[in-house]
Amino acid sequence: MKKILIHLLKPLSFLPAILMMYLIYSFSAQTGEVSGALSYEVSYQIVETKNEVLNENKTETELAYSASSIEFYVRKAAHMTEYCILAIAISFPFYVYGVRGIWLILLAGAVCVGFAGLDEYHQSFVNGRGPSVRDVCIDSSGAAIGILLVQAFCWSTTHNPSSKKRRRKRR
Repeated sequence: MKKILIHLLKPLSFLPAILMMYLIYSFSAQTGEVSGALSYEVSYQIVETKNEVLNENKTETELAYSASSIEFYVRKAAHMTEYCILAIAISFPFYVYGVRGIWLILLAGAVCVGFAGLDEYHQSFVNGRGPSVRDVCIDSSGAAIGILLVQAFCWSTTHNPSSKKRRRKRR
């Protein structure tokens, strides 16, 4: 019964990846104006928090200028983070299905890069947005980080020297 349940639930391991893809597409469906306002708001919150923590006593104008100056980097960090999370959500199920090593990197990487390309194509139909090869490269960088994190985590848990010592002592 346990094996049947595991066999039936295994495909659901891809559900977080599908949800992340939906989230990414919903962000991409925002108009340029809405997306820009969201990025600016996040940038402003960062600058305002820094101002309060470090007691910089900046004026509203100075805060607005600082927020504008980091907005590009906040947007690109958001891209990388989204695709890092997507890569993790894709890589773990592949690992569960036995895809390991270079094949995990290639397969999860192809899915993430392909999705990034489709996402940019999708943006070409959104008012005030457009496709960007640079964004695909940034997205791919985030995905590579996520895939490598999964590889390192899974390898370290299966190759833990202390667990091998415990197994030898039991024998």
